[in-house]
Order: sequence, then structure tokens, then C-alpha cells
Amino acid sequence: MDKEYLKKMHETFLYPIVRIFSKKAAGSGTTIYCQEDPKNPDEYITLVLTNHHVIEDLISQKQDWDSLLKRKIEKEFIDKAKVEYFSYVRMSKVDSSNRYDADVLAYDQYHDLAVLKVDSPVKREFVATLIPEDEIKDIKLFMDVVVSGCSLAHEPFCNFGQITFLNEIIDQKEYIMTNANSIFGNSGGALFLKETGQLIGVPSRITGIQLGFGFDVTSWMGFAAHPKRIYEFLKEQELHFVFDPDDDYYSAMERRKNKEKESLMALKAEFLRQEATKETRSGGSVLD
Repeated sequence: MDKEYLKKMHETFLYPIVRIFSKKAAGSGTTIYCQEDPKNPDEYITLVLTNHHVIEDLISQKQDWDSLLKRKIEKEFIDKAKVEYFSYVRMSKVDSSNRYDADVLAYDQYHDLAVLKVDSPVKREFVATLIPEDEIKDIKLFMDVVVSGCSLAHEPFCNFGQITFLNEIIDQKEYIMTNANSIFGNSGGALFLKETGQLIGVPSRITGIQLGFGFDVTSWMGFAAHPKRIYEFLKEQELHFVFDPDDDYYSAMERRKNKEKESLMALKAEFLRQEATKETRSGGSVLD
């Protein structure tokens, strides 16, 4: 096999893949963004796409005192994930790895997707290319694909197969099914089109059958989050800059901050309205 072709396959399908650790689990992730930080020259902002269920045990809700409302309300607390990058020698051999803290920048339980921001200014040379939104319609059955990830928390590796079903609906969510072998730990990794190297999905589920007291995994029926859902998630989370060169990280963070502020103010306004309603029903007056 041509050496340049092999090199291209490594750079496209293997090198962007990372291993992710939460409190109790390990899974996969894909580097989807690495651009120079406009506020800090020579430093880079790196984002990793994964599944929500890979990092969900880092997210908790607790009752905490709110000084404005003068009462305890449920607040969200998020611990940091660990993201492990691998260095290779002689193209294929893992020479070393480094783990970095990463913030959970955005997540969505419904889409089962999350984006992590790696706490490192280092430039990542190998970044996956998300299929352009207007090319999603061109994905067809029988296309060759590559599933990349850290199966069973192993170092990253790839499996090959074809698209076997385009619009599998599970729990009202759309998936692409492939026959590329996939197993626990592949969650959060990447589904690539082999011909173009484009990222077209996030491996999220596998098929299993309960047999007596056992559980039989059908590894050749794997399901990846559909690329339409990836775009929906990124847009809903204001992360347009991942695919839109006219947007940028800091503008997105400002939009997210404003949206969060608006949501909080709406929540507090609703609380005050409910308190006023209670006061009125008890025979008092909100004007007293």
C-alpha cells in the first residue's frame, strides 16, 4: 500500500481521536476544532466532541443558596473531564500520551452530545473535518466508513465497514447504522466517510440482546448520532464557529452568556410571580 496513502489515513482517522475519562467511565472523543486564540497570540483553543453519556457523571445538581431569591434553589455543578492525547512514532506506534483537564463547554442530554474545551494552549495538528451541512443529503447506503475510538478504553484504533441504514429512529432521535464493529468505549468517537475523510457521526449506541442472565452484543449493528443532529446541537449551543468561519469563539461565549442570563432572569421573574400569586390568594396585597 502506498506510504502517502497510509500516512493520510493515520492523520485523518486515527490522530484526531482522544480518550476521555470522567469520574467512573472512559470513552472516546474527536478533536473537531483547534484555532489560534484571538486574544492570546501563539495559544490555541481546542474543542473535543463526545457523547453526553460519556461525561454525564461529571454533571450534578445540588440545592444551593441564592442571595437574590433568598432561598435555596437547584444549581448545576460540573467537574472537569480528562482528555488524553496520543503521540505516534513510525506512523503507527504510540510513543507517549498526555492527559489534560477539560471543561464541559456544552452538553445536551437529548442529543446525547457534548463538547469539551481542552485546558491546554498547544496547537493540535490533526483535526476532524465535519461534513458540510449541505452535503449530508449525499450520504448513501453502502458507502465505506471508518469507526474510530477507544474500544473498552483501549488506545485509539479503527474499524471498517459500510453504511447499512441511514435514518434509524431510536427514542425519537436519528442515527446512522453501520456494520463496522463497535463496542463499549467507542461512544463519543468518530464515524468517518472513508472516501472523503469527513466526520459524519458520533458512535453512540450498540445492539444487545438479553439472553437469560447474559447480554449478547451485536457489534456489527452500531448506531452513530446523525450529522443533522450534530449541526442542531452546535447551533442550539451557539457554537456556530465550529463550522462557520465568520463566527468566533468569544462571540459564541458572549451569546451563551446572554442566553444564560436571560434564562436566569426569566426563572427569577417566574418565581416572583408565583410568590405574588400566593400572597394574593392568602388575602394580602402585593402592593402593601
